[in-house]
Order: sequence, then C-alpha cells, then structure tokens
Amino acid sequence: MNENNLHTIAFYNLENLFDTLNDPHILDDDFTEDGRLNWTEERYENKIHKLAMAISKIGKEGNEAPPVVIGLAEVENKKVLNDLVNAGPLVKYAYNFAHFNSPDERGIDTALLYRKEYFEFIDAEPIPLLVYNEGHIRDRTRDILYVIGKLNNETVHIFVNHWPSRRQGAEETSYKRITAANRVTARIDQIKKEEENPRLIIMGDFNDDPNSPSIKEHLLQPDLYNPMETLLIPLERGSLTHKANWNLFDQIMISTNFFDVSNSNLEFLKADILDIHFLEEWNEKYKGFPFRTYVGKKYLGGYSDHFPVYILLKEK
Repeated sequence: MNENNLHTIAFYNLENLFDTLNDPHILDDDFTEDGRLNWTEERYENKIHKLAMAISKIGKEGNEAPPVVIGLAEVENKKVLNDLVNAGPLVKYAYNFAHFNSPDERGIDTALLYRKEYFEFIDAEPIPLLVYNEGHIRDRTRDILYVIGKLNNETVHIFVNHWPSRRQGAEETSYKRITAANRVTARIDQIKKEEENPRLIIMGDFNDDPNSPSIKEHLLQPDLYNPMETLLIPLERGSLTHKANWNLFDQIMISTNFFDVSNSNLEFLKADILDIHFLEEWNEKYKGFPFRTYVGKKYLGGYSDHFPVYILLKEK
C-alpha cells in the first residue's frame, strides 16, 4: 500500500518512441540511424531515460509514488516498453505491461504499464477500430487496448485509446473519432450485461477536446464523468499545442461509481496535467509548450510533444 493511500492513474503520449532498428513491416525508416531523422542509439537512450524520469514524477506533488497504472500512446513494440520499464528512474517500481501490435502503418501502438504490487492483471485484448477513407479504403489506425484487472481488490475495466488524427482536418476526420467512441461505448454496454455497475477508466489521446462531439455526445453517458473538462484553458493550458493554441486531447474519464464511497474502496480526488517546468520548452518563443523530441527534422532532445495527464484515487 502507498503510505498515503493514494493511487495515481495516468496517460502519456510518448511522441514516437521507436527503437533504432528497421522493421520491414512498418513505416519506421525515419527512426533509424540512416533515416531522415538520424535516430541514433544515443538519442534513443536519452529519450528512454527522460520519459522514465517524467513517468516517475507523475502525480508526485500529491502522492509519494509514481502511477500504479499508466496508459501510453506511440510506442513501437515490446522492446521499447522493456527498455522503458527497466530504465534507471523506473526499474525499482517493477512495472509490467500489456501491449499488442496494432495495424497502424507507422507501427505506433497503445500500451498499459502497471505496478504488479498494486494492480492485479487479469486479461487484455485489442479492440479493432474499423474506419475508412474515401473510396472505402481502410485507415489502418491503432486498436483500442482493453485491460481488466484489480486495483485495491476492486475489478476495473481500462480502455487505452489513440484515436485517428486530425491531419486531414478536424471536421473532415471527425467521423473516424465518432466511430471510435461508438466502439468503446458498445464494449462498455457488453461489459454492463456481464457485470453490474462496473468500474470503468477510459483514457487516451482522443485527438479531440473534452467538448468535441465524439467525447461529449458519443462517449460520455450519464454514468461516466470527464474530470478533464475543467482543465482546458484554450489560451493558457492544455496537454499539447497546435499553432500556438492549447488542446486537451489527452484525457482520463471514469465511471461515476468512483464517487460512491459507500460501495467503493477507491474514491476519486482530482485530475490534473503534469505541465511542470522540466517538461516545458525553455525557448522564449515557445516557452511553456511541451519540450518535444523533434520539430519536423530538427532534433531538440526533449521528452514529448504532449504533457502527461493523471487522476488521483484515494483508498478508503
């Protein structure tokens, strides 16, 4: 048990965590030593260490320990996950992980790290996301990772998402993210048929803000709560920036039974963004933005183009 009876649940988009090896089955050529980005072993090891350090700090201003569970986006494979959990800042916490290779053309997947001391893993599966471009050509996007386990002896159902991007325009691609929302909702409905009042945690990079139709109209139900809704301040705060404007694509939603202290051993306390100084860009022009690894082809050597987000749960 954590000394202060708090558990941090987090999500972090790691911005292209690729190893340096060329995988002929995915479009990872840029992230090789001979590739366009000159992705060397030294740069890879630097990123692994920085990300491990960042993860070890998530939630620490209210908790003494790093997250018991953290969802990840943009990881290439099990090798990078093994390297991450065995990096110096994290190795003592004995993280394990759930991960499946997804059909994404670039090979970037979702994953879930969990501390075996606090989270009892039961099962995991990828939920395919079938979305199509013009001409009924499949958009080979990331699967949704579904993990079931026990936290503080209570069964929890966790969904880790990385929904289709806005690259062709927010409005033009919104139908893809609505499809993703409906896919998660359908699976939750199935769980509810098998388990009364299940405890749900839905996290990810949704490529939409809390007020977007995919979240507000298609994912949230009366028994789901989005604590991130109050955190987005478009001109001042979010988890990532686009053209100098803040977005909060990274979110964690929970079922409302985390507020029912009479029937739960876990109580929701707060949600926040880890936008502390060492994760921020120091250049005056971009000061306060996430300190990213690359801008285009230019290597900056930072952490990620996203800030981590997290919630705190308290043991009764």
